[in-house]
Amino acid sequence: MDEKITTPPARSGLIERAKAIVMQPKLEWPRIAAETTEPAKLLTTYVIPLAAIGPVAALIGSQLFGYNVIFATIRPSIGTAIATALTSFVMSLVGLFVVAFVANFLSPKFGGRDSFPAAFRLVAYSMTAAWIAAIFNLVPSLAIIGSLLGLYSIYLLYVGARPVMGVPQDKAAGYTAVTVIAAIVVMLVVAAVAGALAGAGMGGPTITL
Repeated sequence: MDEKITTPPARSGLIERAKAIVMQPKLEWPRIAAETTEPAKLLTTYVIPLAAIGPVAALIGSQLFGYNVIFATIRPSIGTAIATALTSFVMSLVGLFVVAFVANFLSPKFGGRDSFPAAFRLVAYSMTAAWIAAIFNLVPSLAIIGSLLGLYSIYLLYVGARPVMGVPQDKAAGYTAVTVIAAIVVMLVVAAVAGALAGAGMGGPTITL
């Protein structure tokens, strides 16, 4: 039977898609698997708006609340905060492409198919939970909560591996684990680059006791 007939219609709105992939991933992934959205379009219509949440929230939070260090509150200069946010944003997009390449490279080795556009959709939509949870960066002391909630993205990747990349169910866990390890390495590099820029400074921080 033609898959286009039996597969539920795709969702078009960003908010509708984000809500669906987070709340009903087992129903939403088959819809995504039937789509042919190219990475460039997905990047501009879905990825960029959501990926910007964390950097923008961190920028605002750093200026409003600062970072508590022992008995002092440190607020980076506005120049440093903006530069750090921009660097984090750009590097997160670069990281997304790198992880998608890795996910596509690994897929055939776990019995899945070779399709970078599909791998990009898998990784991008899986990151939805982490991107939304990054809103907690508005209050730096609560950022850890966002990080913990963001771990839900791992589950989303696991659920989507089979319908999107064709990875057999019995190999989905291994595929997810290796892909996540690669993603962690990429995120560490992103954090290191952003941290190095912040450390270089574009104006001294304000320290309040």
